[in-house]
Amino acid sequence: MEEKRPIVHGVDVDARTRCVHYYSEKDVIAIKFHCCGQYYACYFCHQQLAGHPSKKWPKAQWNERAILCGNCWNEMAIATYLDTVRCPNCDHLFNEGCSNHYHLYFEWKGEN
Repeated sequence: MEEKRPIVHGVDVDARTRCVHYYSEKDVIAIKFHCCGQYYACYFCHQQLAGHPSKKWPKAQWNERAILCGNCWNEMAIATYLDTVRCPNCDHLFNEGCSNHYHLYFEWKGEN
């Protein structure tokens, strides 16, 4: 039986979860938003399409599988993603610039 892939919402999302905002070879992760439980290609796609404000993942829930590798479609825990630069399943390199946006998705550095 074939496993059903999660739906990734966004603007012009391709088969590897890249969108109109982020589309390099390394831009292959989608994030399940804490506010709605839906995967979006990026923060800006969520802003444009979701119809509600985003909520950050609290650190106490970083064990939740909320990151999707668009290269192999492996879902991983937030903590796993934050601790690596490559997909632990397929070894695809993630965009190192994504770390500049962690504060948009996750409670970060003293926030609560």
